[in-house]
Amino acid sequence: MSDEQHLPLTGKVALVTGSSQGIGRATAQRLAQAGADIVINFRSNANAAAETRASIEGLGRRCIAVQADVSQEEEVTRLFAETNQALGPVAILVNNAGTTRDKLILQMSLADFEHVINTNLISAFLCTKAALRHMMRARWGRIVNVASPAGLVGPAGQANYGASKAGILALTLSTAREMASRNITANAVAPGFVLTELTSTLSEQQRKFMLDSTPMGRFGSAEDIAAAIGFLCSPEASYITGQILGVDGGMVMHI
Repeated sequence: MSDEQHLPLTGKVALVTGSSQGIGRATAQRLAQAGADIVINFRSNANAAAETRASIEGLGRRCIAVQADVSQEEEVTRLFAETNQALGPVAILVNNAGTTRDKLILQMSLADFEHVINTNLISAFLCTKAALRHMMRARWGRIVNVASPAGLVGPAGQANYGASKAGILALTLSTAREMASRNITANAVAPGFVLTELTSTLSEQQRKFMLDSTPMGRFGSAEDIAAAIGFLCSPEASYITGQILGVDGGMVMHI
């Protein structure tokens, strides 16, 4: 048997939403290293998606990049149809697509609130529903949702983001309960302060606050988060479902 056949996710198709850069890109690369074929999903940055695809194909995996706004049902339907045609049905889903529009509640418009809810939460629901159809027939599936400590602590200025991430946590738990008997796991990771494109515009004062809030005293990396997601998709995690794994340097601790 070749080394390729020994890889734990060989023959599985993994879809990572919002995977042209940041945590999504690192996750796609991590799953490819474990043997999975990859669907790169992006909304606007085609050049970054092409770079991610090239890195995946460089590992010897099949890979497609599909532009789709996963907050729209018809776009999700098209994304899954193109995936089925090119690679086969999705066995691993990572709901990573996300955005922020931070403002205090009194300054936040309905459009600001709806945009973040749609991008972060509605997308996860739509992709989960689309993926479950095949996973139930196959009686195997892995779903990992990228949440946030914001969904647990509700930071000031992030009512929309915190609400979306709290919704993702509840969606994760409901999915896990409904699908456990079918050998489909659903878990969430809650990254702490990670240096990505989303955090690149922070001021020095904001960075200092973040580091002071993190007991380990450093920012996380996209690879730190990807490693946790990769574990939850692996055979070693087959008895883990309905869990929220904080990857946050100790920022949020539970008794």
